[in-house]
Amino acid sequence: MKLHHTLAVLSLPMISGWAVGADMTVKFEIPRLKVAEYHRPYVAIWVESAAQPAVNTLAVLYDVKKKDNAGTKWVKDMRTWWRKAGRDMTLPMDGVSGATRAPGEQKLSFGPELAKLDKLPAGDYQMVIEAAREAGGRELVRVPFKLPLTGKQTLSAKGKEELGAVTLQITP
Repeated sequence: MKLHHTLAVLSLPMISGWAVGADMTVKFEIPRLKVAEYHRPYVAIWVESAAQPAVNTLAVLYDVKKKDNAGTKWVKDMRTWWRKAGRDMTLPMDGVSGATRAPGEQKLSFGPELAKLDKLPAGDYQMVIEAAREAGGRELVRVPFKLPLTGKQTLSAKGKEELGAVTLQITP
């Protein structure tokens, strides 16, 4: 009798798969631009539903070291993220705020507690990444995915100016 209960508990995570939590890894390229005045881009990464309301902000990369949180002044330049979620957030936020990144390939990983995919109903979603530079341009790239996860997914898209290749990897 005791063995029967042990097997039931051990097999539960295998049945629910993605519902116990999924890891997300986002790789994105910040192109090296040849411009007179270069500033590292501010970057926001979030998940939105098919109807496009933001459901979860994963990262906001900006100048977190400016005195008196002055780096937040420019996060409004990520206009899409700002309208959907940013104006309702208080920055800096633990686990979400981070420093700007240099040109090159960047990688951010979000464990189940940050990704919160297990709390979303089944359906179509998008991982969205937006980059904006002071005295520069702004760009938004969307990578669609579906829930529930049926296995490991690797999806990609590409920006044109402020962002290069973007890859989303979701592991149930």
